[in-house]
Amino acid sequence: MTDRRICVSGATGLIGRALCAALIARGDQVTVLTRDPAAAARRVPGAHAYLAWQPADDGPWAAAVAASDAVVHLAGASIAGQRWSPAYQREIRDSRVVGTRGIAAALARAGRAGVLVSASGVDYYGDCGDQAVDERSPAGRGFLADVCVAWEAEALRARAAGVRVCVIRTGIVLDRDDGALARLLLPYRLGLGGPVLPGTQWWSWIHRDDVVGMILLALDDARADGPLNGTAPHPVRNREFSDTLARVMRRPAFLPLPEFAARLVLGAMARPLLIEKQRALPRAAEALGYAFRYPTLEPALRAALAAAP
Repeated sequence: MTDRRICVSGATGLIGRALCAALIARGDQVTVLTRDPAAAARRVPGAHAYLAWQPADDGPWAAAVAASDAVVHLAGASIAGQRWSPAYQREIRDSRVVGTRGIAAALARAGRAGVLVSASGVDYYGDCGDQAVDERSPAGRGFLADVCVAWEAEALRARAAGVRVCVIRTGIVLDRDDGALARLLLPYRLGLGGPVLPGTQWWSWIHRDDVVGMILLALDDARADGPLNGTAPHPVRNREFSDTLARVMRRPAFLPLPEFAARLVLGAMARPLLIEKQRALPRAAEALGYAFRYPTLEPALRAALAAAP
């Protein structure tokens, strides 16, 4: 189904830009909800409208949400934007919880059935060690797990108004210009790449195009309800990720990053971002018939690094 009215928050981010381009290309009418409409118009060309969004306040954005057929909510402060001071941890949480609360409330006031696709993360499961997790697995513990639980709870409030809600728990999104992969490229280009010790931790990754494909699935398939793990079906250990990236880039990967060094650079965010990871499987998406463009890591990395900027 195309030619629908779809509001997108977080449209200027890594996933949002690619998603908006795909929606516009297939004929949907996209309204961008943003804190800076002028900047969004430059970064996300071709949208129907660019509306100032303050989630705690009503305004034209709320009317656009109420009149939409679907909302994709991707906005939230960057988890790796800066060191985790108490103030920035509050910003990470509030930007997700308060923003999602505003979107869900606007949908509920509309009093009409629609679809809300909201971002979340596989950090929902906490540090899982070697245990594989899927959408039926319980929430874990820790700061990021608690944020994801509260974030998803706000999105699910829209169900009371008859809205179908799907949350996409994304893993490490592969894109050469933004996100975790972009931050890894310079050390590897300099020949300073290597695993993050211990190197045995699982990294659940996904190519940007497959995240977009999964969001489109959630928008279009009425069976998509509740959580979908936004991860490829073959997660890898960090050491394999490092070796594969080095092979694709034709660079060495012999300089491991000890945990104490990661802590010196990143502080409290080091363990949850690099060491406490998840082996998350996308069983719900596979059950819906989603066909991954990049199910395995090496082709995904080659495609991400070859993509046009």
